[in-house]
Amino acid sequence: MSGTRRVAVLPAGSWGTTFSKVVADAGADVVLWTRRPELAATIQEQRVNPDYLPGLRLPDGVRATHDVREALSGAEFVVIAVPSQTLRENLVSWRPHLPRTATFVSLMKGIELGTAKRMSEVIAEVVGVDADQVAVVSGPNLAHEIAQEQPSATVVACSDHDRAVMVQQTCRTAYLRPYTNSDVVGCELGGAIKNVIALAVGIAGGMGFGDNTRASLITRGLTEMARLGVSLGAEPGTFAGLAGLGDLVATCSSPLSRNRTFGERLGRGQTLRQVLDETRQIAEGVKTCRSVLDLGHRAGVYMPITAAVVQICHEGASAASIVRAMMAREAKAE
Repeated sequence: MSGTRRVAVLPAGSWGTTFSKVVADAGADVVLWTRRPELAATIQEQRVNPDYLPGLRLPDGVRATHDVREALSGAEFVVIAVPSQTLRENLVSWRPHLPRTATFVSLMKGIELGTAKRMSEVIAEVVGVDADQVAVVSGPNLAHEIAQEQPSATVVACSDHDRAVMVQQTCRTAYLRPYTNSDVVGCELGGAIKNVIALAVGIAGGMGFGDNTRASLITRGLTEMARLGVSLGAEPGTFAGLAGLGDLVATCSSPLSRNRTFGERLGRGQTLRQVLDETRQIAEGVKTCRSVLDLGHRAGVYMPITAAVVQICHEGASAASIVRAMMAREAKAE
């Protein structure tokens, strides 16, 4: 692709910093926005983000700034990687500087609390752009592995096929292979719900349960994900692909998964507050489980694993009591 393409990435967390490396390696000019001026200065001077990816040298094509206006000026692609529940407030603060003709790329995996809206829907609503201007990147995207240039694949979903192809070209490297998909609903739901299932897998692991339990939760979690997705208009095949099964397996299996490791602490008996106090990075599934369950209720879809995670995280239920209750449910056909 042409090296003149301008990409703004906001902000400089693990995935945002990694994606800025990816698109720079693909040939783009990248401006990475940081919340703190001192971090921007460090990245500029040392070519490293010590807070999130220590030891990883960023390409010369990545420039860091604390000035959001500078970051967004002239950007053809605006890549957003904030925690999902902060998206709306961030967009409102950035809105005066957002280029309305840009392609907006969501790296986020969550459902907004209260509205039960997907991240692409929040972007389109707040920025005031058409839905086909928003693309979604999903799949097994463990940031540290991609940053280390381990071979990976991902999905770029957009209702505008030509725009999806442009984003695909903008992030295609020797180590990251992006595929296009038109099923934005399915890709976003897969990305959000897999975090909830990973919490459940982590809780089970923390309680000492093994591979049979993990495999059962992953498989039934995939069913839960697909059942909700299809009811909301997603394509069933999406959940058998990278944005469904691929992302689910990676997030439920990897020690790099924040959601799985967060769940393990809960399974060992720590309270939500104790884990939050000890954990610096955000496990998206902790908040998203409530909005996913809300979405399920609105769609009339039964989601027992999601409901169990909500009970453990937010309603004070013990993991042991929830496991007993789930195993005692009425027998049925698969």
